[in-house]
Amino acid sequence: MAELRVLPLEGDDLAEFLRVHLAGYIQQRVEFGGDDPAEATRIATQQYGEFFPDGAPAPGHHLFVGRDEQDQRVGVLWLHEEHQGSGPVTRRVAFIYDIEINADVRGRGWGRALMGFAETWARDRGATEIGLNVFGGNAIARGLYASLGYQESSVRMTKKLAGE
Repeated sequence: MAELRVLPLEGDDLAEFLRVHLAGYIQQRVEFGGDDPAEATRIATQQYGEFFPDGAPAPGHHLFVGRDEQDQRVGVLWLHEEHQGSGPVTRRVAFIYDIEINADVRGRGWGRALMGFAETWARDRGATEIGLNVFGGNAIARGLYASLGYQESSVRMTKKLAGE
C-alpha cells in the first residue's frame, strides 16, 4: 500500500463533501435506520445545519481528506472532539462522525490507515477515548472496527411489522 497523506478538507472539496455526504446520510437513515425518506431528510438537514453553519464546520468538528502518493483522493474522515463531564471531573473524547473510502480503492488498507490517523489525532489532543456509530447493515465496516479493537457499547434493534 502506498503512503497515506491526510490533509484538512476545505474549500470546494468541503462543499462537494457536504452535498454528497448529506444525500448518502439520508439514504443510510432510510436503508439501515428505518426512517421514512421525509423524516430522514428533515433530521439530516437539521443536523447538518448545526454541524456546518454557513457551510463551515462548527467548533470541535474537523474534516480531513486522505490522499495517496499520486495525490489521488482515497477517502474522507470527519472527527469531533469534546469534553465530557462537568466541574473538575472532565475528560476529553473524540468521535468519528464518518469515515468513507472511495469505492474504487476499498480493500487496500486505506480504511485501516485512516482509522490509525484518527486514533493518533485523538491521542495527540489528549483524548482518552474514541468512538463511532455504525449502521447494523454495514458488515464490512463493523468487521474493520472490530479488528481494530472497537467494542460494541450498545445495540439498537428494530423489526418491521406487517401492515406498516
